[in-house]
Amino acid sequence: MVDETLNRIFAAKMTDEEFGLLSEFVYKNSGIKMPPAKKIMLQSRLQKRLRELKITSFKDYADYVFSDEGQKKEIVHMLDVVSTNKTDFFREPVHFDFLNSNVLPEFVQNHRVKNNFKVWSAGCSSGEEPYTVAITLNEFKKQNPDFDYSILGTDISSDILQKAVAAIYKEERIANIPLELKKKYFLKSKDRINKTVRVVQDLRKKTRYQRLNFMDITYNLPDVYDIVFCRNVLIYFNRDIQEQVINRLCTKIKSGGYLFIGHSESILGMTVPLEQIKPTIFRRI
Repeated sequence: MVDETLNRIFAAKMTDEEFGLLSEFVYKNSGIKMPPAKKIMLQSRLQKRLRELKITSFKDYADYVFSDEGQKKEIVHMLDVVSTNKTDFFREPVHFDFLNSNVLPEFVQNHRVKNNFKVWSAGCSSGEEPYTVAITLNEFKKQNPDFDYSILGTDISSDILQKAVAAIYKEERIANIPLELKKKYFLKSKDRINKTVRVVQDLRKKTRYQRLNFMDITYNLPDVYDIVFCRNVLIYFNRDIQEQVINRLCTKIKSGGYLFIGHSESILGMTVPLEQIKPTIFRRI
């Protein structure tokens, strides 16, 4: 009987009307665009929620989502499933080159007394970006002993944040990192069949994570930051929401601090308190 129920769930199809209701719900609560071309993708990803809830149709699932209980409980699970989490270590290396050659020397020169360099990885996914930043900053610290840093990673997906906290990755994920850095910053598991690595504890201590939805009116974060990474996130929003998000991000960037965005993103023509330094690098004014 259980198998029959699971088969019905797996075979459930989403009508255009159901897609319209659910995609609008996703958009209103996360800003993520769901055009008709993404109907199959949404149907496929939400199958997981139907199985877990033992719901056999998207009509019943939509009814649950819009119920009082669903509005309180399901939204986080739904957004966990539909949000896209793709990232790599040292992705878009030009940003880390600029961080090393420009941002960090400038910070040290302006802060002769020991000061904490604060970084926010907005849309941090499973942690590859924050830990790449941590590696970069830790290498810099070795040459500058008075320099210290802290890193915050945020994401809309609670599930993906748990992976970031655990900091365990398949060994192949670090294949492109120089051997010297691998030896310093990653511990190999003893299981040589399921080959994984874990970021060393010293770096894990420098990072913390919390859930944040870019659609929130204000970003409830404890600090303002010297640099914010918000890369390959804006592409999921329409232009109006992109501008709103950038302006909210800017409230958390120190004057003279930096914002890095993805190479396929642009804020040209937006009314934001930023000046362009390089194509994807901006300074807070």
